[in-house]
Amino acid sequence: MMRRIPIAGVAVLALAAAACGGTKRPPAVTTEAGTVSQAPGGYGTAEGRGEPLDSGPDVRPLENEGARGSELGYGSGAGENGPLADLFFAYDSAALSGEATALLEAHAAWLGRNPTVTVTIEGHCDERGTVEYNLALGDQRARAVKDYLVSRGIAEDRLVTVSYGKERPLDPGTGESAWSRNRRAHFVVGR
Repeated sequence: MMRRIPIAGVAVLALAAAACGGTKRPPAVTTEAGTVSQAPGGYGTAEGRGEPLDSGPDVRPLENEGARGSELGYGSGAGENGPLADLFFAYDSAALSGEATALLEAHAAWLGRNPTVTVTIEGHCDERGTVEYNLALGDQRARAVKDYLVSRGIAEDRLVTVSYGKERPLDPGTGESAWSRNRRAHFVVGR
């Protein structure tokens, strides 16, 4: 009499065999600095020495990748991370105030003097409202800024918009002081 093995038993045995074998560690990469581990837990360090993975022909400092305010000759009004200062919006609004348009005039003049620069315009909101609502409002704010700069002669392909809504507050506090700092357009300058 022939003995039958249930199909479920065969499936369990096949899964167990696959789980026990067949997993390989990625090969190690050898550099002038030494052997670098590619195994989990070893990312980012030279094996046995704790050195960062910063040597090699394709690695170069990031500090020269983007523009910084002092490097590009824009002095007063510079933002925290670049030459273009943030501008701020009223509660639940994407309308540009008189102060915002004056600042954008200065930004347009600077962009005109630096024609190789590209800018990402980030739209931000305060913590009130839903995620979806604030993403839409942040997008309206970024687009309002972009439209204004384009109307002042800045090429549209140099300007990219993104909305972070309430997800990346400048001030993590609560209350009108923090909220007013978070309702903004922020400029990230690149080349």
